[in-house]
Amino acid sequence: MKNLNLRAAVLSIALGAAAVGAVQAQAYPNKPVRLLVGFAPGGGVDVTARIVASKLSELWGQPVIIDSRAGAGGTIATDMAAKAPADGYSMLFCGIWSHGVAPSLYKQLPYDHYRDFAPVSMVGTTPNVLVVNPAVPVKSVSEFIAYTKANKTTIASPGVGSSPHMTMELFRLTTRIDFVHVPYKGGAPALTDLLGGHIPAMFDNMSTQLSVIKAGRTRALAVTSPKRSVHLPDVPTMREAGVPIEVTVWYGICAPAAVPKPILAKVNADVNRALNAPDTQRRLVEVGVDAGGSTPEQFAAFIKSETETWARVVREAGVPQQ
Repeated sequence: MKNLNLRAAVLSIALGAAAVGAVQAQAYPNKPVRLLVGFAPGGGVDVTARIVASKLSELWGQPVIIDSRAGAGGTIATDMAAKAPADGYSMLFCGIWSHGVAPSLYKQLPYDHYRDFAPVSMVGTTPNVLVVNPAVPVKSVSEFIAYTKANKTTIASPGVGSSPHMTMELFRLTTRIDFVHVPYKGGAPALTDLLGGHIPAMFDNMSTQLSVIKAGRTRALAVTSPKRSVHLPDVPTMREAGVPIEVTVWYGICAPAAVPKPILAKVNADVNRALNAPDTQRRLVEVGVDAGGSTPEQFAAFIKSETETWARVVREAGVPQQ
C-alpha cells in the first residue's frame, strides 16, 4: 500500500510539472529572449544568429537579443548558457565549435555538452573557405602551398576551436606544410586585418567572406564543401584542388537541459517556421548559409555524430589540447 501511495505521489508530481510546463509554453515568450553567441559581432556565426533572431522576434512579438561573449573558441558563451536559468529565456547559438570540436579539444570544460544542454534545432550549414589578400601572389591552393613552403606565412582563424581553426589543422596535417596560426576572437576582426594586409591568409566561414570575395577584396582559393558552392561556382573544392579534406560548418540552437519540454517544443516549431519563411531563406542565402531545420531528436543524433567525428580528427591530427 505504501508503494502504491508513493507511485501515485510521483505520478501526481510529474503530471503537475507537465501541466505547469504546458501553461508556461502557452505564455512563452512574454519578455525578451537572450541568445548567447560565442564569437565577435560581424563574423559568420554572429551574422547567421542575427538573421534567425530577427525572424523569431517578429514571430514572438518579443525582442530576441544577441548577447556576444567572444573568446575561448565559443566556450565562454557555452558555459554561460549551460548555467543560465532553465526558463527558455536564455539560449545558445550552438554549432560545430561548441558541440562538435570543444568536447575533444579542451582538457577540462566547465560544462558537459550532452548533460547540460537540450538540442532544439539545426539552423543551417555553410562551408569554410581559404582566402588570401589579393596582394599575395597566389591564385590556387597548389601555388599557396608552394608559397608557404618558401615563405614564413601566417594563417588566421576566428579563434582556437572554431571550425576554420580545425580546418586549418586538417590542412596542415594533409599537406605537411608549416605556418604560424594567428587566432582572433571572431571572423570580423580577423577579416579586418586580412583586408588591411596585416595577415596574408585565413580560413573562415564562407558566410563572413562571401561579400568581400565577390567584391574582389579577398581571393578565394578553395571551399571545404563536398561540392562547389552555388554562391562561388568558380572556386574549386579542396578535393578538386588536390587536398582531400571536407568540413561542413553547422549552426543550431541549444537550450539549458532543464528547460520544460513544452517550451522546447514551441521554440523548435517556431525556429522551423522562421527557417521556412522566404525572407529568412533569402537573407541566409545572401550570406552563403543553406537553411535547414530539424526535430530535437534529429539534432541530438547529429551532435553525437559530430562529437565522435571531431574527437577522431583531434586525435589523428595531433591537435594540442587547450
